Amino acid sequence: MPDPLIFEILDLKKKHDATILAHYYQDGEIQELADFTGDSLKLARAATTVTSSTIVFCGVHFMAETAKILNPKKRVLLPDLEAGCSLADACPADKLARYQEMLRINGRTFQTVTYINSTAATKALSDWIVTSGNAEEVIARVPKDVEILFVPDRHLGAYLEEVTGRKMILWDGACMVHEIFSLKDLLAQKKKLPAAKTVAHPECPANILAHADYIGGTEAMIKYVGSFAEPTDFLVATEANMLWQLQSKHPRHRYHPVPGITCACNTCPHMARNTLEKLRDCLRDGKPEINWQPEFDRAKEVIERSLLEPVRKPVAGD
Repeated sequence: MPDPLIFEILDLKKKHDATILAHYYQDGEIQELADFTGDSLKLARAATTVTSSTIVFCGVHFMAETAKILNPKKRVLLPDLEAGCSLADACPADKLARYQEMLRINGRTFQTVTYINSTAATKALSDWIVTSGNAEEVIARVPKDVEILFVPDRHLGAYLEEVTGRKMILWDGACMVHEIFSLKDLLAQKKKLPAAKTVAHPECPANILAHADYIGGTEAMIKYVGSFAEPTDFLVATEANMLWQLQSKHPRHRYHPVPGITCACNTCPHMARNTLEKLRDCLRDGKPEINWQPEFDRAKEVIERSLLEPVRKPVAGD
């Protein structure tokens, strides 16, 4: 029998002229209700197309901030205001500002390339914002004669160093979910399923990426598994709720989560703070709301230039 809570949410969504955006790391029942699902890049772009007066962002705080920054006149709600991010916490703006000043004092010429998993205040101190889906393209836009300070994810930064050939100054941050995949269990899975393909998010450490058949963000993962016509086993090294999206898009395949060191499957405790009940409550009560902050003005300029403007292909001499 259909859950009455679902009908209540749908009724409130219509009543309050709301659009629901949900990240792929949300529980499947929330993704199923969403008007848009996606990774950070897809959702940032989707937010600019929303015509309703209210956006409910089922994700974490920095994502809802980004939606507000790109839609300053709309009301943006987050079901749980405490849904944070270990990467955003790893690079507070005041600490980044001090480090940037130290580099300048030492005569270093650099641009700061910041992963979207960061606060608006940190974005406001940046030259570029990247996601796992557009990082290579954006890095190609950084002049060759300046250094790159990449924050806050050292694992994604190290991966980008390898694929772009650009040496970077790496901030010492990491995702609490992707950092703890068990190499021992992954190797055991590969032995048990020798024909399986391993897909891994570039936020994973190098020891996991070294055993992956494909490395890419969540949107790229969907495209990759979709390229296999015959039913295939996939070992998936990213947040466990991604399996719901993969199964939904390409049900012919079999998906196996790579275990974490301390758990059978890795889920983000921050993403898990959003529930159907909290989604219902925020639609009903019109809160928690993301309010405009002074640093949003500078962050908006950087986000729009990095994520929304067409990428200019490098030419000879760049």
